[in-house]
Amino acid sequence: MEELSSHPPPCSHLTTLPDSITPTAKIICEILFRQSPQQICPALASTGIVPTPDVVIEVLRLSYDYPFSAVKFFQWAGLAHKHSPKAWNLIVDLLGRNRLFDSMWDAIRSMRDEATLSVTTFAFAFANYSAAGRFDDAVMTFQVMDKYGISQRVAAANSLLSAMCGQNGGVSKALGFLETMKGSEEFGPDGDSFAILLEGLEKEGNLATAKTVFGEMVVRVGWSPANMSAYDAFLTTLVRGGETEEAVKFLGVMNKNGCLPGLKFFSNAVDILVKEKSAENAVLVWDIMVGNGLLPKLSMYNAMIGLMCDCNEVDHAFRLLDEMVFNGAFPDCFTYNAIFKCLIKNNKVREAGKFFVEMVKNECLPTHFNFAAAITMFFDGDDPEMGVEIWNFMVENRVEPLDVAANALLLGLCKLDRLSELRRSADDMLDRRISIYESTMASLKSAYYKDGRGAKDKYDGLARRWKTSLAR
Repeated sequence: MEELSSHPPPCSHLTTLPDSITPTAKIICEILFRQSPQQICPALASTGIVPTPDVVIEVLRLSYDYPFSAVKFFQWAGLAHKHSPKAWNLIVDLLGRNRLFDSMWDAIRSMRDEATLSVTTFAFAFANYSAAGRFDDAVMTFQVMDKYGISQRVAAANSLLSAMCGQNGGVSKALGFLETMKGSEEFGPDGDSFAILLEGLEKEGNLATAKTVFGEMVVRVGWSPANMSAYDAFLTTLVRGGETEEAVKFLGVMNKNGCLPGLKFFSNAVDILVKEKSAENAVLVWDIMVGNGLLPKLSMYNAMIGLMCDCNEVDHAFRLLDEMVFNGAFPDCFTYNAIFKCLIKNNKVREAGKFFVEMVKNECLPTHFNFAAAITMFFDGDDPEMGVEIWNFMVENRVEPLDVAANALLLGLCKLDRLSELRRSADDMLDRRISIYESTMASLKSAYYKDGRGAKDKYDGLARRWKTSLAR
């Protein structure tokens, strides 16, 4: 390999070496990272070390920030033994990563002479040209592969597509190269080719082109379960592009052809459909997923149950709750609270009472807002005793904070004119230093004053205690 044309000054810093580094590699790296390139060979020779192939690979992997020093080390180590293909590939990648492309090609030519070239070597070149935005040079590299004794096969072409699609502005270049592939007998596109392009189009959100590429894929390679990543990318592009209905239709067609995307798509789709509050489509997607044996995680169940509850589909929420345990996902406090909140919102008094008992049994307590909303609902729904029972549960089990639920209880008792019980409860709350709101006191005043002189005196006494508590 030819000498590099220029040499930078010695580095003023030392790369942090991993604790797992071998003693021999550490000695070599400290020389490479501290000495100027001109001083490296004499310094290495003075150590008396004969580097093994494993040490060469270890050092090269740590030397990407020191390309000139790494090359000097590589040349010195080559005097002791013939380099392995893995070491040669690392030096090609190291030079390309540092955009020393002339030197990278020197290394590739040396590899040809050593008969160590492989598709992997050219894959490193594709990746580094693409990372530098030099897509035409990446394509040129593919075009000259056969002159270096490496056949232009679809695996190599796919490496080029992947390298270009991984960079900004590279997808359009990859689409242009796809046209070249379609006209070739040696490296015509396969399912992986289309998957790579569709994943690139997904990142760009290029919906129109994704539809065209997917159509070409179906015509060219047909339907196959092996193309799952392509289906993932295409359907996700549709959903993110706002074409949910279209995605559901395509999903149905795929399902009929025995082909499905993976759990990644279903997870993304559920998240998006939940945000859109598209319950009907979410159920269609969900049923295809579960019906084909894909097991949702707890987070996906919670998202779906949350959606069903937001759309007041409480029966469907219960169906999901019953199903999830059989699929290895166990409900948590979010699960129970979403359903409990929905029952409260829809004034399902009887069902909410039973569900509260189940929640407590499973050690998943309502949020303090759900506690308060439940108390209000039970008082308004002709089951005040359940409202009182919930309050007593909170006090006995020291559920904090109590303020919101406490005020809900007082207002409930107030509406039913249960003034004696109201006074006892209010006194107990003040004893516990629970905050009674000013608006609650106004409602209590109206109820007491409406009840006559004796009741007024009782309210006035309570009001004095309340004002004293505010001063504390």
